[in-house]
Amino acid sequence: MAEKVLRAAGLIVYRLMGSKAEYLLLQHAPSKYGPGLHWTPPKGHVDPGEEELSTAFRETEEEAGLNQSQLELIDGFRETVQYDVNRGPKTVVYWLARVKDPNVTVKLSNEHQAYAWLDIDAAVSKSGFEIMTALLRKADKFIKEQS
Repeated sequence: MAEKVLRAAGLIVYRLMGSKAEYLLLQHAPSKYGPGLHWTPPKGHVDPGEEELSTAFRETEEEAGLNQSQLELIDGFRETVQYDVNRGPKTVVYWLARVKDPNVTVKLSNEHQAYAWLDIDAAVSKSGFEIMTALLRKADKFIKEQS
């Protein structure tokens, strides 16, 4: 029998500081899934019957306190990444969203212990994962091409 693929969705949230994009990364708190050392954009599991984009907005609000009205979804950017976790294969769909107010307040959930707004080089360095590095660089390139 084939393994069930875990489905998740999230937003690559960024703000413009002058002409430079800074990306919001959240550091997971220690949990049953690991020690909490990794940094990612807000994301989470898709609930049964839920659309992936709805999940992305819901999870961003739950994890970072940013609701849909504070964000502008950027047309033309939708990327899917796949990787294996302890519980099996996982597929995550990401969209790109800019905060309307670059000074917006981030309010972390108990799932996370820290957050940071980082330029592209610091973001890829902190994320540490090859898949996330490629995703963040693709988002950064997309933003620069739109300017």
